[in-house]
Amino acid sequence: MTALDEWLTAVVGSSHGRLVLVAGEAGVGKTALLRRFRDERHDGPRFLWGACDPLFTPRPLGPLLDFAAGGELEELVATGARPHEVVAALIDELGARATVLVLEDLHWADEATLDVLRLLTRRLATIPALVLASYRDDELDRAHPLRTVLGELARSDAISRLRLAPLSPVAVAKLAEPHGLDPDELYRTTAGNPFFLTEVLATGGGEIPPTVRDAVLARVAGLSPAARTLLEAVTIAPPQVELWLLDALAGGAADRLEECLAAGMLCPQAGGVAFRHELARLAVEESLPPDVKAALHRRALAALEVPPDGAEDAARLAHHAEAARDPQAVLRFAPAAAVRAASLGAHREAAAQYARALRFAGREPLEARAELLDRLAHECSLIGDLTQAIELNQQAIECYRELGDARQEGNSLRALSYPLWVLGRTAEAEEAAKHAVAVLEPLPPGRELARAYAALSLLYMGAENLEGTVAWGTRALDLAERLDDVEARVHALANIGAAEFFQGEAGGRENLERSLELAQHAGLEKDVAGAFCTLATGAARLREYAVADSYVTAGIEYCLEHDLLNNFQPYLIALRGELELEQGRWDEAADSAELVLADRGSGHASVMALAVLGCVRARRGDPGQWAPLDEALALAEPSGELARLAPVVAARAEAAWLEGRHEAVADVTEAVFELAQRRQNHGRVGELACWRWRAGIEEEVPPGAAEPYAVEIAGDWRRAADLWAKLGCPYEAALALADADDDDALRRALQELQRLGARPAAAIVARRLRERGARGLPRGPRPGTQQNPANLTPRELEILALVAQGMRNAEIAERLFLSPRTVDHHVSAILRKLDVDSRGQASTEAVRLGLADQTYAAGAAVRESPRARRS
Repeated sequence: MTALDEWLTAVVGSSHGRLVLVAGEAGVGKTALLRRFRDERHDGPRFLWGACDPLFTPRPLGPLLDFAAGGELEELVATGARPHEVVAALIDELGARATVLVLEDLHWADEATLDVLRLLTRRLATIPALVLASYRDDELDRAHPLRTVLGELARSDAISRLRLAPLSPVAVAKLAEPHGLDPDELYRTTAGNPFFLTEVLATGGGEIPPTVRDAVLARVAGLSPAARTLLEAVTIAPPQVELWLLDALAGGAADRLEECLAAGMLCPQAGGVAFRHELARLAVEESLPPDVKAALHRRALAALEVPPDGAEDAARLAHHAEAARDPQAVLRFAPAAAVRAASLGAHREAAAQYARALRFAGREPLEARAELLDRLAHECSLIGDLTQAIELNQQAIECYRELGDARQEGNSLRALSYPLWVLGRTAEAEEAAKHAVAVLEPLPPGRELARAYAALSLLYMGAENLEGTVAWGTRALDLAERLDDVEARVHALANIGAAEFFQGEAGGRENLERSLELAQHAGLEKDVAGAFCTLATGAARLREYAVADSYVTAGIEYCLEHDLLNNFQPYLIALRGELELEQGRWDEAADSAELVLADRGSGHASVMALAVLGCVRARRGDPGQWAPLDEALALAEPSGELARLAPVVAARAEAAWLEGRHEAVADVTEAVFELAQRRQNHGRVGELACWRWRAGIEEEVPPGAAEPYAVEIAGDWRRAADLWAKLGCPYEAALALADADDDDALRRALQELQRLGARPAAAIVARRLRERGARGLPRGPRPGTQQNPANLTPRELEILALVAQGMRNAEIAERLFLSPRTVDHHVSAILRKLDVDSRGQASTEAVRLGLADQTYAAGAAVRESPRARRS
């Protein structure tokens, strides 16, 4: 409560908003805390309150529906506006006066709501709003969409975290005392969970129920039969039941509402009622016989089809239709809910609705099934579920083939080629695209054929085959012009421009810029994002870091504003990681890579991110570098594409060289080195040639090798170091200096490598200096860093001690006289080095690695330091 008060005071005083992430397990008291915070501030700021739906397929923007009453915001939410439009209206609403916006249960959030949270957080500095967002941190696996969002938001200065812990044994004993229960047994059974404790104590019996479900049902058993009937009705329509709907579901039993409220089972909500806690609702729902449950859902479906305000909620109706096992209702409402979800950028929810419809489409005509398969495949492609998209496309192709619909068969074959290519299954992708062309060419020319030509052009561009890219791209352009198909024209221009740009051909960047302008003008959002990806990649290959950074930043911003977070954004973030790696910003590079790897379904982006992560670990001497490098190679090899293979192979060669295994470098690089020479990719040729040269492989400098590498191989270390420094590559510049036969240059190399934290390379240079008789070398990392398996620095051990004590970053910053941002960076480094996802896991891992004593000692040093005593 004190922390929330401080954040609210800061927001009201400065008019700069803040997002507070309130985390904890189910039943730990997140809602109780937030309600108490609201109830004690009657004369304070305005509170807006919304909660996410505990449905398998939640309603898009569900929390905003709870508080958007009147005005532009309600209209935008109701009519299905995009999240960036909704956020603009929400900013206006929040900016009108000091406001606390509560968003509950983000672990259930739909994709559009998460998009709103992303965009809102980026604008918080301009409005006097405190946003309190709660979620269950024990329900987030690595692939959970919320985990990805939290990782993206971690870089924001406008975020704080508040984690609620269960009650202590002492607190449990105090609560148990008036009830005569064994406090030790009560704590063992409940683990200090406040909700479970409340339910157990409310039973009033002398025994402790073994589960939450038993405790809840014991309370329900004490109600009248009519009140129990009412509770059963409320269970089937989460998150809350409107009073008019309650009458339809429970009939005369609705008169027993007061009894349920007085018993503490239900609580009032705006316009309705809800269970006090979702765990209680689930316990009652699971106790219902299947026939009773189905009958209640049928009543809900009938009532919601004719709501008092006349506005159908397709997502809600689809939920009840499925639970009622009504196929026709599912097929009526689920596709409509999917269309609305997709229009809001909630593509995961759209995919779930199409999947729901497909489950009930077994007796539908083949055309209807094929259309649902196509739509679901498209949504799966957008959310990065590429394997599923491939399977669905293949099923749709079979349906169209059986129907004899060659045009749709060809179009689905063309669509199939894209997820195959993204996953690196390039031979299959090429086969699908060529088959699409073969099926479509005998038909009257249509847009499907123009787009199939463009798909083939894309595959040749990926293979760095300029001739093939231009040939198929030109066919696509010619047909697109005749048919006035802007989309095919944009695709073809982008592919031709990319191939030319990557190979240094004149006009390549101009073609890309023209495709970007066309896509923007036509509103082709995915193609705009794709153009940003390609332009950034081209600039990165030229080591034009400022230009590449600008394209990456603009592309990520565009993806955020246009809800393209699962398709193009992972590639842009992975590319950002590559740029950070090359510029010596290794902490940031590792963070970018781990953001991408939260979801392993993004194909090329995953390869890039794994290579970056493995390279960072190898350069720092951190453990575990080979696992990501092995996985990257396994993902890249099936593609045969130089763009995927070369970064992985270069990173593996470097890792082997840093370990002193020079003999392995030749085997690692041989095949890809030859491929790079055939493709005439001068940058990759030079990079791989340089690693081979460092490993002692004597061969001629390949023709056309990029200048810094060629100069270095030729022995001009001074010029090579200067070229790398001017490009902004400090690690490469230091490695060039490390080739010198001059002590001063070697000392400069050592100092720079130590500054970067490149311990293995620094050790190599230090050894060379000692062999030359040098003395008084600068010290590398302190011994304390070497004395623990995770290579934590003394400062990181100190901070880990305080994290283990449950202190927040702001408290740690105050205790150690550091800035909160510095502490944030240290905590991120600790989680990365320990390879864990949370602060609690960090404490556990510290014990497993034998760091507990060091952590305790560091914490004791903090407590006993003069600074700590003064504070």
